[in-house]
Amino acid sequence: MTNPAEIWSYLASQPLLWLCATLFAYWVGDAVFRATKRQPYANPVAIAVILLGTVLWLSDTPYEAYFEGAQFVHFMLGPATVCLAVPLYANRNEVRRTWKPILAALVVGSTTAIFSALAIAWALGADHELLATLAPKSATAPVAIGISEAMGGQPTLTAALVLLTGIIGAIIVTPLLNLFGFRDWRARGLATGVAAHGIGTARAFQVHEQAGAFASIGMGLNAVLTALIAPWALSFFS
Repeated sequence: MTNPAEIWSYLASQPLLWLCATLFAYWVGDAVFRATKRQPYANPVAIAVILLGTVLWLSDTPYEAYFEGAQFVHFMLGPATVCLAVPLYANRNEVRRTWKPILAALVVGSTTAIFSALAIAWALGADHELLATLAPKSATAPVAIGISEAMGGQPTLTAALVLLTGIIGAIIVTPLLNLFGFRDWRARGLATGVAAHGIGTARAFQVHEQAGAFASIGMGLNAVLTALIAPWALSFFS
């Protein structure tokens, strides 16, 4: 009779298993999200991360083995980011009319995100490697990983911090903006995209189409600006 442990060992070594597990975990997260009528606390990405993390922990599966199967999803992050040019083009007239406040909000938001993370980490005694890892946390994952690696950080940890930043942002952004009385969907979306990149942008699209469009604009432009500001900001703390 076949040992169940041997069956699991065989399945765990197959890349397709972890790709299917990733997609299934997100499907469960999305189902819970819909069941709660899209409440921000039931973020599907957060639920998927918890489910996958639990499975990997219980099965004692190393990240490298998991990534062998999930790397296709990782690969698609790049094309998905490029596709955000579509809402930018669709809203080009509105962007032309409001380019000054967009630019001001972008510079302030990006600079604050980078310097605040660096200042807090530096005050707590973080070394150069950790500071370089933290600096691009508010940029979208493909860009943040590249920036971190170029500055001497840990790309894998940067990816985890990017994910955490996006999840927290997506959960708190709607109630926080409601609390402060922001009603302009353009402003709400831009702030979300700058602060919480792709996960926040997905949340913005769920709330309002225009908010989602401006969130994608904020995310894309913030990625470019972070690549320029992060190395300069890091020099102040090294």
